[in-house]
Amino acid sequence: MVGATGRVTGRVGAGLVGEVMVHVAERQGSEAFLAYLAVPGEALERGCQVVVVEYQPPRTVYVVPL
Repeated sequence: MVGATGRVTGRVGAGLVGEVMVHVAERQGSEAFLAYLAVPGEALERGCQVVVVEYQPPRTVYVVPL
């Protein structure tokens, strides 16, 4: 999961739980995950491309902009 890319579907920001659609190669498709910023900074708006830097099962990821 770490290193996978995705797209923001619900704003991700400081103090906000957002949502991203991440490409999951094992399942040959994209799936929704709860997302947090991995590094404090500007919020990531809808449509922004991201990369997963940390994964916490079952559905939580920490992301940075691509």
